[in-house]
Amino acid sequence: MFGKGYRKILDAIPEGVFVFDEKMRVVYTNPSFRRSFSEQAKPKGSLKEVLACTQTGVCGEGEGCKYCAFFKAMQGTLESNREQTERIRRKVQHADRTDVLSVRVRALPVDDKRKLFLGLTDGTWETDKERDMLSAKQMQQRLLPAGKTAAGVSYEYMYLPCLEVGGDIPDVYELDGKAYGVLADVSGKGVSAGMLSAFVKAAFDRKQPSLSKALQGLSEKFVELNPDERSYITVAAVSIDKKSGNFAYSFAGHNVPILLKNKEGIHEIETPSSPISNWFDSPAYEEKTLPYEKGDLLVLLTDGVTECKNARREEFGIERVENVLMQSYNAQDFMGKLRAALSVFCGGKFTDDVTVIAFDL
Repeated sequence: MFGKGYRKILDAIPEGVFVFDEKMRVVYTNPSFRRSFSEQAKPKGSLKEVLACTQTGVCGEGEGCKYCAFFKAMQGTLESNREQTERIRRKVQHADRTDVLSVRVRALPVDDKRKLFLGLTDGTWETDKERDMLSAKQMQQRLLPAGKTAAGVSYEYMYLPCLEVGGDIPDVYELDGKAYGVLADVSGKGVSAGMLSAFVKAAFDRKQPSLSKALQGLSEKFVELNPDERSYITVAAVSIDKKSGNFAYSFAGHNVPILLKNKEGIHEIETPSSPISNWFDSPAYEEKTLPYEKGDLLVLLTDGVTECKNARREEFGIERVENVLMQSYNAQDFMGKLRAALSVFCGGKFTDDVTVIAFDL
């Protein structure tokens, strides 16, 4: 039909491609085209066979055929020997889902000698799963911090999920005149991570003034879920008291330190602790307090920042974060500079969720 080189090119392109002859027989379909239809669709044959059409009778003679964009485009090209364009919107059945296909169909002559015609499909595929993913993404966006201040403390945050639904949960809120910041990172990615992050958001007790007790309560609720051993949650939490000039902090397995920038430089704050999981019996979570001065910067971040990799597979690392922090005047300045530095370092391609919260103390 055509050379191996052309077939290799057509097999690789993301748009759907099909080739048909003067008898409306499809003689070639590329992988992108075949993925658009059910497992019963054939790679070549009659139009009915390659579309896995459920219409009864001969292809082109059924009542629904006059509405078939593929049939109309192909027939129009055969009759006029010119390019024809139609639009199609139809349901296609896969093993575990029903997809709604919305796409433009183009057909045009390409080989007059052998009477071959090229068909192209491009557009969007809207699936039930994609709609669910979009709904989950929108719901997760609504769970993000709403404002820029809490209990008189200004803050900025960055949330860049690597997939539609992320597994990081940034939260900032006010309780008893104090500003609270909680940054959790759940295991996994995509839908499973999104479900676990929603659990964290609901299960973390925002009315509990003690960070360690809030983490203990989250751990107990997590165990009640009876998750498998692959599931876990890491958390870094702080509470800022402007009246006393102190902030408290607590960890649950979070392996990235809290960073405090003050006049002496950068202070890395970390405490060995167990992640929230079912790996340990009765894990304990500590809560400690440190003083701060006006003008200090407090930063919480997930390992998606430090483990962000460039083309040479080098990690961004905590040192680069600290270098950016040393050059930053306030939380807003830091967040803008860090985002720019990460984008340059990894080319804007993130393989893990990137989440940061910064407070102006």
